[in-house]
Amino acid sequence: MPKQKTDDLIALISSLTRAEKRHFRLFVKRNQASDDILFLQLFDLLDKYKYYDEPQILRKLPAIKKRQLSNLKAHLYKQLLTSLRLLNKNHNEDIQIRESIDYARVLYNKGLYRQSLEVLDKAKKKAVTQKFHSLALEIIEFEKHIEGQYITRSIEGRADELTLEANNLNTIINQSSLFSNLALQLYGLFLKVGFVKKEKDFYLVKEFFHSNLPKVAFKDLDFLGKIHYCNSFVWYYHITQDFPLSYRYAQKWVDLFTERPKFIELFAPLYLKGLHNLLNSLFNNLYYEKFTEVLDQLNQFPTQFKIKNIRNVEGLFYMYKYYHTIHKHFLEGTFTEGTEIIPDLVKLIDAETFNWDDHRIMVFYYRIGCLYFGSGDNDTAIGYFNLIINQKNPDYREDIQCFARILNLIAHFELGNEQLVEYQVKSVYRFLAKMEDLQAVQREIFRFLRRVPRIREPELKSAFSQLKDKLVKYENEPFERRPFLYLDIISWLESKIQNRPVQDIIKEKFRKRLRH
Repeated sequence: MPKQKTDDLIALISSLTRAEKRHFRLFVKRNQASDDILFLQLFDLLDKYKYYDEPQILRKLPAIKKRQLSNLKAHLYKQLLTSLRLLNKNHNEDIQIRESIDYARVLYNKGLYRQSLEVLDKAKKKAVTQKFHSLALEIIEFEKHIEGQYITRSIEGRADELTLEANNLNTIINQSSLFSNLALQLYGLFLKVGFVKKEKDFYLVKEFFHSNLPKVAFKDLDFLGKIHYCNSFVWYYHITQDFPLSYRYAQKWVDLFTERPKFIELFAPLYLKGLHNLLNSLFNNLYYEKFTEVLDQLNQFPTQFKIKNIRNVEGLFYMYKYYHTIHKHFLEGTFTEGTEIIPDLVKLIDAETFNWDDHRIMVFYYRIGCLYFGSGDNDTAIGYFNLIINQKNPDYREDIQCFARILNLIAHFELGNEQLVEYQVKSVYRFLAKMEDLQAVQREIFRFLRRVPRIREPELKSAFSQLKDKLVKYENEPFERRPFLYLDIISWLESKIQNRPVQDIIKEKFRKRLRH
């Protein structure tokens, strides 16, 4: 078994819950004594030691020969998946439908055509009701295959009925796929470049979006088609920084589930993603009261869905919960209080409990660094910014990489590390020079940081005031406000001018917004 497959086996065993391990052992022992099952003995050993050591395995399990090991690992992996499939069947309607298709195939192979069609008909009704259209189409194709052999003496009109069903499903699937393709392409674009930086970028994104936008009315789409429709528009308006319209489509997305609560359990990841996008748009619009209302809705999710049953759903829930709890502290200016949740979050990240991807982890590191920076703990903030800076050539989110470097410089400045700032400025300059079309705000901040080591102490407040005056004029410009989404530089400058903690400045602004 190749190394990658061996690593996959270890990762699969490590991901098992206690209930899943118990089920696997019962599943294996159902027909034979466990002492005679070599792959179960291998499982117990790998489960105990949590890593793969071939010499140790051969020493501890003398019944296993070295030449057997590769096939034994492959067999163990397959048996684990079979056991998990059986265990998860009750939590996944689509697994049940596929099982029915398999039963129908077995009956068909035995020549029991009527029984096979009865099983397929029940499975098709369930698939259509629960919006598993691809499975419904697969069932219809199987039905057509059986009917096409003229072996059932079907009633007249059956051929037309199946043809009409297949055509309708093809239309639904095609329309939904067009919108899901567009949403995925926009997401890929955002990972690459982040928000639009200038007018030219805006028109390029606008042209791409409208030229690829399917000419299908919202009302003509099925449930999933409407979700993908909203997803496409959310991404388009998010990338182009039209946050009020992004909010409108994110709200429409969540409303689709609110109107059909039974779909929350069927499509839990899409429901959570809708809440996540809605919270993002509310955060960017500074709609605090609505934000807290939707965050409460997210926190109530475990009462609607048993998240422990499906690791993927549980991982999404905790990822969005932590992400937006941090955002709540940003809005309120309660940075010190916000750092209290970080130890548990870091444990989840380090343990790889939910296999979050590198992009998500980078975003978390940036948000965590900002929390510590806002709380005044610059040493810890620098540690998290360095986790981003020291990544080996990531080809995504250059916007976050840029601001991590800028905030890192500011944190060193706060600590009085003038010589280190002077040294690191050169490194940051080389990174920024590789970025195309650096924005005016970034250029002004960087120019200031380059001058900092040469500015005398009595002149610093004046220098802060001058930089603030330069930046304020960019705050509401459509293609220059992007940096303010990553870094509240205005509040930091005000904190330096007034000689007050930055979180006190942000709290004060937050209270003023609430009053108005």
